[in-house]
Amino acid sequence: MKGVLIIIKRFLPPYKKYAVLTLLFNFLTALLNVISFTVIIPILMILFKVSDEVYTFIPWDSPKISTLDLIKNNGYWFFDHLIEVYGASTTLLLLALWLIFSTLLKTGTAYLGSHFIIPIRTGVVKDIRNQINDKILSLPLGFFSEERKGDILARVSGDVNEVENSVMSSLDLLIKNPILILIYLATMIVISWQLTIFVLVLLPVMGYVMGTVGKTLKKKSFEAQNKWGLLMSQIEETLGGLRVIKAFTAEKEVSDKFHKGSYEFRRMSNRIARRQALAHPMSEFLGTLTIAVVLWFGGKLILNGSGIIDAATFIYYLTIFYSIINPAKDLSRSVYTVQRGLASMDRIDKILTAKNDIEEAAQPEKIAFDSSISMKNVWFKYDADWVIKGINMSIAKGQTVALVGQSGSGKSTIADLIPRFYDIQKGGIFIDGTNIKDALLHDLRSMMGYVNQEAILFNDTFFNNIAFGKKNATMEQVVEAAKIANAHDFILATENGYDSNIGDRGGKLSGGQRQRISIARAILKNPQILILDEATSALDTDSERLVQEALEHLMKSRTTIVIAHRLSTIKNADVIHVIQDGRIVESGKHNELYALDGYYTKLCNMQGELTA
Repeated sequence: MKGVLIIIKRFLPPYKKYAVLTLLFNFLTALLNVISFTVIIPILMILFKVSDEVYTFIPWDSPKISTLDLIKNNGYWFFDHLIEVYGASTTLLLLALWLIFSTLLKTGTAYLGSHFIIPIRTGVVKDIRNQINDKILSLPLGFFSEERKGDILARVSGDVNEVENSVMSSLDLLIKNPILILIYLATMIVISWQLTIFVLVLLPVMGYVMGTVGKTLKKKSFEAQNKWGLLMSQIEETLGGLRVIKAFTAEKEVSDKFHKGSYEFRRMSNRIARRQALAHPMSEFLGTLTIAVVLWFGGKLILNGSGIIDAATFIYYLTIFYSIINPAKDLSRSVYTVQRGLASMDRIDKILTAKNDIEEAAQPEKIAFDSSISMKNVWFKYDADWVIKGINMSIAKGQTVALVGQSGSGKSTIADLIPRFYDIQKGGIFIDGTNIKDALLHDLRSMMGYVNQEAILFNDTFFNNIAFGKKNATMEQVVEAAKIANAHDFILATENGYDSNIGDRGGKLSGGQRQRISIARAILKNPQILILDEATSALDTDSERLVQEALEHLMKSRTTIVIAHRLSTIKNADVIHVIQDGRIVESGKHNELYALDGYYTKLCNMQGELTA
């Protein structure tokens, strides 16, 4: 229950109005239940002559009798009087009508109690999904390098659904049943506190037995959800690597791996489901056992003539006690069900409570780019080893600066540090003297456009992909950007032109076409600073020519940082920085660097490059 209360405390505040109404109507339902059952006593004592005692009316302000005994006496007198005036049959009809009316009220309030809890259930689940989505958008890239994408998808889909199907679907029972139990228990105490003390000795024993069965359920559910996350990760990897799987004829190997994981998940699910299924028969048996013991003990008191309780009241007491069994069983089943949801909530919280190392400045400064970008003694590492080591670099406004070096040298990492995709551990990065950590992320990244080796496109239309991030873009602006990027002609050649869907990740397009759409998007944004991360390295010669031409249009009058794999694409850069093992080892123009006959010359010769 503690876990459920924590969830309620976190997510309930926006729905307090519904919670109050739910509590109110559930309280009325419990109260009307108790009142409707009171007809049992007059039926037994008067109509069926369980008792021959004659009752006389006692004034309501009489100080000689307790309030409870006064209500009881005058109630018996009232029904006795009805029989004398109208006869037993008419009294029985009146009792039946009262039962119908009270039941109508009771069922109406029960419906309203459930009616007002539905917005809470759906609202909390919506809020959890929204929070996960917003958290994913806010977390730094480093978080996702350590997590499986499929497992994250499993948390967003499977785990949230589990919370909805277990915790939220049980919320009605978790609110209603304790109210019913408390009202019934209070009624039992009023009827006979001695007998209720005996009952209260039995109930904790029943609760303890139920609790021992459910202790491991949350742990097993957590393990099962982790296994489900691994299966989702494997499906995601299979979809992404289908071409390679088929090329290496590894279908059986991948299939066997998935079948093995699926079997283990089934085995875990079976154990959880069987343990959960045990809750109902166990609670049924323990409830019946408790009633039998109470029946024996109370019946013994009546037969011995102890005077603690009379027969008719004892039947009413048993009715109330039997009514407490169903909500107790429902509550125990809810607790079992909730354990699975709490395990899923733990997995969701791994995302929601993940620390974001990229923090906004407490007192942000305005940032503008009028003169230069400078990196001063910059050190950075992902884990233990330094990836960037003491980089000092200045980029003047309007310059094209190229970063070259072998794979793993740190080129892309340097580019990722400027928009703060990652935060450095030592040194500083400044734009016109303002430390980028002191500026708002939105302001910083609004200055920048990004085109990388793998064009990141969305399963949407050409128009929406080009206009991505620019809400008020017009068709004329999008078309102009596409023309500059050499994309307009092939877009018009599609069936619906700019309204054509490009498929998942642009799967309906060639590599060169995808890249030109990505460039058109950057052109439309019109950034002051442009980062090109090996934008042409994966293209064939014809596509590279078209893309390179589009890039040249994009780079005009713009500060550009080019990460180059093919050195032929950066010969005309204003400055080339040669990166080796996280350090700048050479800097200058192409001809100057080549003439040094150093590391840059070696890179050029490896690619068959000659002097300019």
